[in-house]
Amino acid sequence: MTDHIVHPVTGAHLGDNIVRAQQIEKYFGRNHVLRGLDIDVRQGESVMLIGRSGSGKTTFLRCVNFLEEPSAGWVEIDGLRVDADPLHTRSRAHLEQIRQIRIRSGMVFQEFNLFPHMSVLANLIEAPTKVNHVPKAEAIERAEAYLDKVGLTEKRDEYPQRLSGGQKQRVAIARALCMEPKVLLFDEPTSALDSDLIGEVLKVMEDLAHEGTTMIVVTHEMHFAREAADRVIFLEEGLVVEEGPPEVMLSEPTDGRTQQFLRRFLAD
Repeated sequence: MTDHIVHPVTGAHLGDNIVRAQQIEKYFGRNHVLRGLDIDVRQGESVMLIGRSGSGKTTFLRCVNFLEEPSAGWVEIDGLRVDADPLHTRSRAHLEQIRQIRIRSGMVFQEFNLFPHMSVLANLIEAPTKVNHVPKAEAIERAEAYLDKVGLTEKRDEYPQRLSGGQKQRVAIARALCMEPKVLLFDEPTSALDSDLIGEVLKVMEDLAHEGTTMIVVTHEMHFAREAADRVIFLEEGLVVEEGPPEVMLSEPTDGRTQQFLRRFLAD
């Protein structure tokens, strides 16, 4: 039975766990990056992952949609569970499960990864029409709606090279939304942007969070985390050290490692 947890901004009740990642381990050779992570995310919840570089944040995010194959553990999104394939058997059934997991999880990278030879609109309708077999007219209508959401309606026919970095990242967010995923995964989406362009991307993400979009975000933007997160998780050496609401985690964390990280980070 779902606990009655309420979204702090919308007042809506958060749903059941829509993302479950259990006992996630990841080795790169002898480097043990993830050490049995258990992270669940409720429908409508915005979860921010913070921690030092090398703590496993991005690796965990990439394991959620199997861009990295976990060494152990399992991931479930919207009822579809995929177990790690540590022997890399790459069976047809496993590969199909990974394809379905990726359909359910939209990824927004540090770099924008837009197709340079395609217009903005073509970038947005490519995956829905080719992967999900959405009729082209429906895909265009959906793309235009999401371009409006990110404030780029007038850029539908432009090519990526004519866009600023902030505009490219907003297009990348719209592209992820066009697949209508169950969860959006953001890997430090402002790290490649000039400082004057960061705000426009964070504003879009904050709006999505306040609308109840399920999100897992790797970020170093602490003000954004304070404003947009339902829950903040601090990772250290591939483990969850501490988690809680942003007003607690970013102001009064209880674990010394979290306190030390925030002191150093905020002092920089």
